[in-house]
Parts: sequence; C-alpha cells; structure tokens
Amino acid sequence: MENFILQGKHVRLEPLDRRHIEGLVAATSADPTLYDWSLVPQGAAEMTRYIETALARREAGTAVPFATVRVTDGSVIGSTRFFDLERWAWPLGHTRNGRTAPDGCEIGYTWLTRAAIRTAANTEAKLLMLTHAFEVWQLLRVSFHTDVRNERSRAALERIGGRFEGILRSHRMASDYTARDSARYSIVAAEWPEAKKRLAQLVDRGAGLTAR
Repeated sequence: MENFILQGKHVRLEPLDRRHIEGLVAATSADPTLYDWSLVPQGAAEMTRYIETALARREAGTAVPFATVRVTDGSVIGSTRFFDLERWAWPLGHTRNGRTAPDGCEIGYTWLTRAAIRTAANTEAKLLMLTHAFEVWQLLRVSFHTDVRNERSRAALERIGGRFEGILRSHRMASDYTARDSARYSIVAAEWPEAKKRLAQLVDRGAGLTAR
C-alpha cells in the first residue's frame, strides 16, 4: 500500500515506522492500566515486534498502520490503522472493476497515551481516516469491532454514527487472553455525510472519544 500522511489541526497520522518505537514506548508507559480492553505492547521489545508485524501487513497490502502524532509539539501519542482491506471481485464491465483501492476495511488497533484521552485526538483521527476511506478510496463500508464488555468504546462508536450489527462470539483474543466476544459496528457510504458532520462538530468542540 502507498504511504501517506493524514494531517489535521490536532493530530497528524504518519505511516508507522521503526523510528516511532521510542515515542510509542513512552506513550504506553505513561499509564499501562488504560489498556484493559486492548492488546497494547509494553516495552521496546514488544513494541518492535508490534511494528514489524504491522509493517509486514502493510507490505502484504492488508493494512495501513499509523503513528498518531500531536501537532503542537510533534510528540507520538498513540497508534491506529486501517486493516482487513477487502477488494471485491467485481465483474468485467462493472464501474468498480479494475480498482486498486479497497472496497471495505476495518479501523482499529487504536490506542492513545494518558494525556491524549478525552481530547480531540481520537475524534480527529477518526475524521481523517474516515474521510480518506470514503472520499479518496471511495469505500463502501468501514467496520469497527470492540470487546463487548467495553461500554465506553461502544458508546463512542455509536456517537459518531456507527451502526450496531451484532455480537461475534469468540471472535478474537481478548486482552486477558480469553476468546473475546466482539460488538460489531459499521458506517456505510450512504451514512458518511451525516457521520462526517457529527465528527466535524465534535472536533470543533474539542470533544474526545474513547480510544479503542
């Protein structure tokens, strides 16, 4: 996948790279208790493996990982990514046949350092990513999954217009190394204009969404 930067007023999403290791380790070490519902790497060794895996998936064309950087001082405050990039088998003659961009994807692997929680950082990151997804890639849907027990994350997804689709049982490994039930949400292309309006209003107010 092509590398690109998503620039906002509060945050900049930079292509994840090994040079971000030190900043990401510092970001996670600020308060490890934040990550009850997410598998967030701790320490340089875990973070290096995390980034190497993300870069391999980018090389394979299945993910686009980012470091989340605060605009005001250039500090690395977290990470997020597009992943499970889907390219559908459109028939010859269809208007979407021959596209190189994906048709659908998931947004996740999102976490922030303590100081960035309840700021506009995650809200603007979602606005930047969804704008790219629907307006540049022209995706048909973006999905999100969160631990069914994570009520704050579920409320945040609903707040930005995510539609609840159901529970996927024993869907992924949870942060406590059990089989996690995931609450599934999505935004489809027809819903994007209204969701974009909501997100823009939240960013203007400096409202924070719970990272996931």
